[in-house]
Amino acid sequence: MTPQQIAEAVRDTMLAKDHASRSLGIECSAVGPGAATVQMTVRETMLNGFGSCHGGLITTVADTAFGLACNSHIVWTVASGFDVAIVAPGYVGDVLTARAAEVSRAGGTGAYDIPVRNHADKLVAVFRGRS
Repeated sequence: MTPQQIAEAVRDTMLAKDHASRSLGIECSAVGPGAATVQMTVRETMLNGFGSCHGGLITTVADTAFGLACNSHIVWTVASGFDVAIVAPGYVGDVLTARAAEVSRAGGTGAYDIPVRNHADKLVAVFRGRS
């Protein structure tokens, strides 16, 4: 298998069992070695008490992209930690896109940057994951 075919097979396997992402309507539009792009549309059930998307759900869309990217080489790994900065709110109807990019990888460890942007390409969050 090519590295791209491996990344696609990993995506298919992981998302088939990812009930959390499916329940939130998270979909993967692109995957490749060390990379993944996923989207989630903000629904009313995702709002916090201020009427904006709950920060944990913004983090979840980034974490989904992170998981797909860091496992795309078929070296199974899990998160050892992450940092997230939420810099703007998400609102009902916003399509949030998280694009994971591999920064560093050695064996089963790595670092991945995942900006999250809305449908107007405005930055909503910055996520750095460690696997």
